[in-house]
Amino acid sequence: MDLSKRKFKDDFKKMLTEVYSMDITESELTEQFFTLGNLIRSYSSKNWSRTNQHYSEKKEKQVYYFSMEFLLGRMLKSNLLNLGILDTVRSALQDLGIDLEELVQIEPDPGLGNGGLGRLAACFIDSMATSEIPAHGNGIRFKYGLFKQKFVNGYQVELPENWLQNGNVWETRKMHAAVTVRFYGKVWLQQTDKGFLTPHYEGAQEVLAVPYDSAVIGYKNNVVNTLRLWSAELPPQDDISDYWAYIHQRNQIESISEVLYPDDSTYEGRLLRLKQEYFFVSAGIQSIIRHFKKMHLHMNHLAEKVAIHINDTHPALCVPELMRILLDEEHMDWEHAWNVTVNVMSYTNHTIMSEALEKWPIDMISSLLPRIYQVICEIDRRYTMKMGTLFEPAIIDRTQIIEGGHVKMAHLAIIGSHSINGVAQLHTTILKEKVLHDFFLVYPSKFNNKTNGITQRRWLMLANEPLRDLINRKIGNEWETMPTELKMLKAFRDDNETLLELARIKHLNKERFADYVQETMGLAINPDAIFDVQIKRLHAYKRQLMNLLHILSLYFKLKDNPAADIQPRVFIFGAKAAPSYTYAKQIIKLINTVAELINNDSSIENKLKIVFVENYGVSLAEKIIPAADVSEQISLASKEASGTSNMKLMLNGAITLATLDGANVEIKEHVGSENIVIFGLREEEVYQYYHDGSYHSRSYYENNPVLHRVLDALIDGTIPGVVAEGHSIFDSLVQYGDEYFVLRDFDAYVAAQERIDSLYRDMLKWQRMALINIAGAGIFSSDYTVQQYANQIWDVSSNAHLK
Repeated sequence: MDLSKRKFKDDFKKMLTEVYSMDITESELTEQFFTLGNLIRSYSSKNWSRTNQHYSEKKEKQVYYFSMEFLLGRMLKSNLLNLGILDTVRSALQDLGIDLEELVQIEPDPGLGNGGLGRLAACFIDSMATSEIPAHGNGIRFKYGLFKQKFVNGYQVELPENWLQNGNVWETRKMHAAVTVRFYGKVWLQQTDKGFLTPHYEGAQEVLAVPYDSAVIGYKNNVVNTLRLWSAELPPQDDISDYWAYIHQRNQIESISEVLYPDDSTYEGRLLRLKQEYFFVSAGIQSIIRHFKKMHLHMNHLAEKVAIHINDTHPALCVPELMRILLDEEHMDWEHAWNVTVNVMSYTNHTIMSEALEKWPIDMISSLLPRIYQVICEIDRRYTMKMGTLFEPAIIDRTQIIEGGHVKMAHLAIIGSHSINGVAQLHTTILKEKVLHDFFLVYPSKFNNKTNGITQRRWLMLANEPLRDLINRKIGNEWETMPTELKMLKAFRDDNETLLELARIKHLNKERFADYVQETMGLAINPDAIFDVQIKRLHAYKRQLMNLLHILSLYFKLKDNPAADIQPRVFIFGAKAAPSYTYAKQIIKLINTVAELINNDSSIENKLKIVFVENYGVSLAEKIIPAADVSEQISLASKEASGTSNMKLMLNGAITLATLDGANVEIKEHVGSENIVIFGLREEEVYQYYHDGSYHSRSYYENNPVLHRVLDALIDGTIPGVVAEGHSIFDSLVQYGDEYFVLRDFDAYVAAQERIDSLYRDMLKWQRMALINIAGAGIFSSDYTVQQYANQIWDVSSNAHLK
C-alpha cells in the first residue's frame, strides 16, 4: 500500500486519541502497541472485505486448511512487511520518539503449536495469501496454548502462558457465525415419510463454537485471507436454577479450548484431546457448509467449490463429520455423500512414529461422539466389504479403520481422502514402501510427495535484515517473490568482498544473540566461537542426546589436555518436552546439569559453553537462527518426516550437519555434498537392523573407550545431581537396546564434528559454503510448496486478481 510518513503519523495520533483519549506524550508502550495494531487492522480491512467479496462473487473454489496447530509468532512486523510499509512505519515512529522494536516486545508470542507442524501451518497460510490462493486456516483459539517452559534446578516445569491476558489485537469475534457442536447422549435413526434416515439425539451436551477471525495478509498483493480459530463456550441459558452447577458446566466446556495437547497420560486427558479434535472439525465444517449454501448450488457440487485439507491426523474426523452433515442434514444417499467427501478431503501425513499415528478406544469415541461412531463403523464396513473382493484378507485386516478395540485415525483419513502426501521425498518413499505399504497397494494413485517449505519473509526478510539488505544489493529484490532467484548469489561465491560481508553480518547476529544470553541468563558467550545449534522438539529420535554425548567427549578431551587444539564452541539448545514424556524431560535435566558443570569450569578456558534457552518458540528462533554457524539435523535416518528448521538455518547461512533423513536428502542435492556435512546410518541400513535384529548397543559401550568414558560419566558421579536421570539414560542406551542407534552413529558423528572444526578454520571457505546454502534455499520456500498443493491436490487456481 502507498503510505507516506506524514499520513501514518497523522493516522497514528488520531487512532491513539480515539482508542485511549490521550496523546503520545501520555502514552506508554502497551497503548502504543495496541494503537499500531488497530491501525494496521484498519489499513488491511478494506482488502480483507474485498478479498472475501471477490471469492463470493466469483464463486471461487476455496481451501480450508484444518490444523490443530498454528504457530504464528508475533504478527506486528510480519503484517507491516506484507503491507509494504515496514520501513515507512519504523521511520515515522522514530520521528515520534517510539522504537518499533520495543513495541514488538509487547506482543505475546502465542504458543499455539509444538514445533514444525504448527510452524508449517503458519508458513502455509502466509504463502497461500501471498500466492493469491483462496485459502483459509481453521483451528482452535487456545487460551493457554502449549505451556510456558521454565527450568527449575535443571528440570522442565510447565506453567500456563496466558497469551490472551491483554487481548489479541489481530482478531475479530464473529458471534453471528457461531455454531453448535454436540457431544455425548444417545442417537437413533428414524425413517421419515420420504425415506430419509433422520437422527434423533437425546441427552446430548451442546457446546457453542464461537469463531475469532484474523487477517492473513499476502505480501504486497492486496489479498487478505482468514485464519479462523474457534473458542468453546456454554450456550446462552434463559433459566439458571443452580448457579454452581452452571459454573461447573461452563468451566467444563471452556476447557475444550483452553490448553493445546492436554496431558495424555490419563483417560481424562485423552478424552479432552478427542473433544478438541471433534470440536474444531465440526465447527469448521458446519461453517463451510453454511457458506457453500449461499452459492445456491447442489451439494453434489461441493468438491468443485471446497477443498478441505487434513494436516496430520488430528483433524481426521473431518471425514465422518462431513458424511454426517451430508447424510443427516442434506439427506444425500450414502454413495453420493461418500463420493463428495472423498473428493473434498486430502490428507498430509507428517510422521511414521507409531505414537503419533493416533488411535482412539472404541468406547471413548462411541460414548463421546455416538453419531460419528456410527458413521465410522459404516465407512469401515463398506471399505472392508468392497476391498475384500479385490485384495487378500491380510491386507484388509491391516488397513481397516476399526481394529483391536481402537479407531485408527490415519486409516480413516486415508480411506476418506483423494490424496495422501508425505512431506519429503524420503518420507513419502518410506510411507509407500513400508509404513503405509498396504494402503499404497490399495490406493497407489492417491499417494504423492510435497516437500515442506518455509516462508523466507519471516525467516530472512524479518529475522535477518542485514542479510536481506546484502542480498538486495547483490542481486536485487526479485527473490522476495521468486525465492529461487536466490541462486543468483552463486555468482559471488569467489568474491571475497561479498564473503567478508557475509562473515561480518553473521558475527553481528552472533553478538546480538550473545547480548540476549548475557541479559537473560547471565552467561557470557564468545561470538568468535562456533555457534552450534539444535532447536526442535525434544524427542529421543531427534537425538539431542547424541549431541550431548559429543559435548562431553570434547569436555573430557580438554580436561585431559587443556591445550588441545579445539575450536571454541557454543552449543545452543532450544526444546520443549511433552509434559508426560518422562525420558525427554530426563534428557533436558541432563543437558542443563552438564551445562552447569561445563559453563563454570574455568580450567577449559571458555572453549566450551552450553546455552539451553527457556521456552523456545518462534521469537527466540528469530534470534537464534541468524546467529547459527552449524545446523544440527541429526535424527536417526527414516524418523524425521521433513524437518523445517534445516531450511530456516540454511537460508541464514548455517552449514547443515545431518543424517540423510527427511529433507536433508534434498538439501544435499541442492547444495552439493561439499557444502553439507553428512554422517551416520542410511535409511536402508536402519531397516536392515530392524529386519535381522543384529544391533547390540552394549558392544559399542564395551569396545569404544571414548564412548565408555562418556557413558560412565552418567552414572559414576562425574556429573553431579543426575543420579536417577543418568542411570535411566545409561540403561536406555546400554541395557535396553538403544532404540535410536545413538551409540552406533556416535563415531561417525564425532568425525563429522571434527570436519566442522576443520572447515571453520578456513574463514573464506566456510563463508563460501554458507553463501551456497543461502543460494540453494529458495527452492524450499513454502510459496512453491503451496502452489504444488493448489495445482496437484486442491485443484484451485491462484487467480484472485486483486492487485
